[in-house]
Amino acid sequence: MARSRRSAAPEPTVRGRGRDRHGRGIRSSATGPFLPPLRTRIDLFDITVASTIEYLRGVWPEELGHAVFEVASGPRSVKPGIGVERWMVTPATNRVVFYRLPIQRLSRLHENDEMHQRMMIETCVFRGVAELLGKDPWDLAPDRFRHF
Repeated sequence: MARSRRSAAPEPTVRGRGRDRHGRGIRSSATGPFLPPLRTRIDLFDITVASTIEYLRGVWPEELGHAVFEVASGPRSVKPGIGVERWMVTPATNRVVFYRLPIQRLSRLHENDEMHQRMMIETCVFRGVAELLGKDPWDLAPDRFRHF
């Protein structure tokens, strides 16, 4: 005996955040309503790079006004004799690319807390911008480190 077939395919069900499973109610966020959203390593990296570049553009507006800064996860290849690059500077196009994974994972920090991670990221941004401008990193913001 032949089975009857439907002429149209059934509509797919929409699954997402707000489904009510087994009558337990709608799912809530992982942090709850009264806690701030979670900060990830990627967010920390992006915020630190952006704030450091904003500071340097304020100090060097003419030199960095048309510079392009990008963040990538990592370089495409390892350079023999150099290793994994932390950043790549292209002076012809006035562009600096910072590689997040090498900066975060290959840096040997004596304290692996948020302050030291930010300092490492800021150091790499200063060194990349200094390489773009052809200056020493300490000359980019001499007043910033006067208290040390």
